[in-house]
Amino acid sequence: FLAAADGLGSIAIDTTQLNMSVTDPTAWATAMNNLGMVPVGLAGQQLVTDSICVPGFDPSLSMMTGITPINPMIPGMGLVPPPPPTDVPVVKEIIHCKSCTLFPPNPNLPPPSTRERPPGCKTVFVGGLPENATEEIIQEVFEQCGDITAIRKSKKNFCHIRFAEEFMVDKAIYLSGYRMRLGSSTDKKDSGRLHVDFAQARDDFYEWECKQRMLAREERHRRKMEEDRLRPPSPPAIMHYSEHEAALLAEKLKDDSKFSEAIAVLLTWIERGEVNRRSANQFYSMVQSANSHVRRLMNEKAAHEQEMEQAKESFKNALTGILTQFEQIVAVFNASTRQKAWDHFSKAQRKNIDIWRKHSEELRNAHSEQLMGIRREEEMEMSDDDSGDNPSKKLRVDDSALAAQAYALKEENDSLRWQLDAYRNEVELLKQEKGQLFRAEESLTKDQQLQFLQQTMQGMQQQLLSIQEELNNKKSELEQAKEEQTHTQAMLKVLQEQLKSAKELAEINGHDESQANEINVLTVALVNQDREKNSEKRSPGLKSEKEALLIGIISTFLHVHPFGANIEYLWSYMQQLDSRISANEIEMLLMRLPRMFKQEFTGVGATLEKRWKFCAFEGIKTV
Repeated sequence: FLAAADGLGSIAIDTTQLNMSVTDPTAWATAMNNLGMVPVGLAGQQLVTDSICVPGFDPSLSMMTGITPINPMIPGMGLVPPPPPTDVPVVKEIIHCKSCTLFPPNPNLPPPSTRERPPGCKTVFVGGLPENATEEIIQEVFEQCGDITAIRKSKKNFCHIRFAEEFMVDKAIYLSGYRMRLGSSTDKKDSGRLHVDFAQARDDFYEWECKQRMLAREERHRRKMEEDRLRPPSPPAIMHYSEHEAALLAEKLKDDSKFSEAIAVLLTWIERGEVNRRSANQFYSMVQSANSHVRRLMNEKAAHEQEMEQAKESFKNALTGILTQFEQIVAVFNASTRQKAWDHFSKAQRKNIDIWRKHSEELRNAHSEQLMGIRREEEMEMSDDDSGDNPSKKLRVDDSALAAQAYALKEENDSLRWQLDAYRNEVELLKQEKGQLFRAEESLTKDQQLQFLQQTMQGMQQQLLSIQEELNNKKSELEQAKEEQTHTQAMLKVLQEQLKSAKELAEINGHDESQANEINVLTVALVNQDREKNSEKRSPGLKSEKEALLIGIISTFLHVHPFGANIEYLWSYMQQLDSRISANEIEMLLMRLPRMFKQEFTGVGATLEKRWKFCAFEGIKTV
């Protein structure tokens, strides 16, 4: 039954060698089905397919030699094939042991149920044992599944069996459902139906936990090794200060490729407190070398700035080309909106063309503003260059002489004394050059600071003047509003008194209610006239000469168009005069002057359109 428990493999057999007649069809069919062969002269389907038979097994040996037919799946044969495919149905067979025989269950019945497998399960529960079954018989049956470490038998026909490995439990579960009979006895105490199921044991769970902890430790160790492998290397150790190391470090400080490493060592030495009277000159020369590296950095910066200027120039040229193409596209859209071509387009096409035209004009304006900003920045940079000389030019002029001196110093480093003498001479020369450079730079920086302060002062003065003017305007407006409020209150009181006196006279004279209503209408008209006068006084005047010019141009344009014009048409006309003006500014200006311009709606449904008309002459006629 080991082969059946492990799963039956793919085994082929040749049935052409069978040529004997069948004397007992039932017995012979059972025997041949155990071997997985179809008997000669018998019709029907074989119980086990050809794929699970032993390859190369010759069944005619039993006929010629008188050997009893052998089931190749019995224990002890060592024929353990690999697991069968899942779609092949497994047929259980009769299992013969020394002390007992196991009969398989009905294949038509459903498989016996089992509980959920506990983690690390190595123990099985075996129920339904015969009453006369001993521990030796149980061991004889189940030791074929694997090594048994313990058997705990109960008096109530069940026991617990613990195996050495987990996979042995699956072989034992295969025996669930078999009927066990001791020897050839037919007594009820010598037979029973086995029920094998997973058992939950503390020893199994403890071993499983230990195994899981060991796997977790191995995983942590593997992750730690991976992190250690991926961790960046530690920085190199800083050597201790000595005169020899200081001389080597001075050479490294003059080399651009080794400067970063050398400057870190120099910083560490200074922080450690290696500077004293004896080593002060050496440290001073190394600090001086670090300072000379500043000039090299400034030259690199100037080269990068030059590259940036070239990139800016190329970008400006490309932007100019893009703006030119935008202008051409806008010209195409404007030509399409003229009446000659516009009338031939459908309504949907006109709508799309109008949307595209507005979008392209917005993009054109944005690009033009960007280009103007670049030009303004260039003009400001040119003015800054004219106001003061660039100190980086002086540094470039002096760099060639310093490079020659540095090369000469490298050649003269034969001994420490000669090196120190050369450094002292260089220090004196550099002090003079430094003094001159610092004076020039200080004078330049002072002049620039003074100019910047003067510009800021002028800007602040202009802001203060504008704020004062706004405050004065606000104060005058508040005073006017207060005067108007007092005037209206006085007028209301007078009108109320007149109304009361008129009502009293009407009641005395016996007039009807119509006269009182006429008096009320007259009073309301007087109040409205007074409010209109006050609103005329409150209406803000023009803020600048530019607004007056815009009002004149818009008035002339709308006077020529007696049926009015929409804001987009008016804005496209004004764009030709001033490209910076927006449609929103024009609309706000028209709304501020209701006596001169009025807005009307024309059309119905989808053709509804807002138009502005010039109405200043109508107001003069009515007055």
